[in-house]
Amino acid sequence: MSETLDYYEKNANEFIENTRNVNMHVIQDRFLDLLPSNCIILDFGCGSGRDTKYFVENGIQVEAVDGAKRICEYARKYTGIRVKQMRFQDLKAMNRYDGIWACSSILHLPKSELLPVIRKMCDSLKKNGIIYTSFKYGNYEGKRNERYFTDFTKETFMAFIEEISELMIEDYWITSDVRPGRNDEKWLNLILRKLDIC
Repeated sequence: MSETLDYYEKNANEFIENTRNVNMHVIQDRFLDLLPSNCIILDFGCGSGRDTKYFVENGIQVEAVDGAKRICEYARKYTGIRVKQMRFQDLKAMNRYDGIWACSSILHLPKSELLPVIRKMCDSLKKNGIIYTSFKYGNYEGKRNERYFTDFTKETFMAFIEEISELMIEDYWITSDVRPGRNDEKWLNLILRKLDIC
């Protein structure tokens, strides 16, 4: 994971330029439609702050975090809110969020670290809370373009989170990458819900 963070520190400007203006409104609105009014969202790996800014502009209370210092500094200026530098593994909130937005972020964790992080995400949600997350579609795990990636299909992800009994896949869909010249890359989009289990 440290190599991946180093990549984002060194390539912050290029990464921000390539992602800041990508139109994600259809998925953002799909996520927001599942949340109650007066909700609080965690943007978990906020990158440029693109999604945080959209949520804030729609009147949503957002807490934003990212692991890369330079990206946090940019996102803070871009969104106008505090952006905390934090590794995914350091999430400690309990029953706090109505929704967690983890767009193309936790995919950088190896499976051995990813499952405990998803457990922490589940614990930090209120009952019936929602997670949106996305992974590159496939079965690859390892380094790609100087970063670590864990890819999933719907079936492999379902098996992966099976032991987190209160978390269910409510919806999923596959999309093409919306960045110019990358529409041959496929993404697995997932809506997960924390069940109200006593």
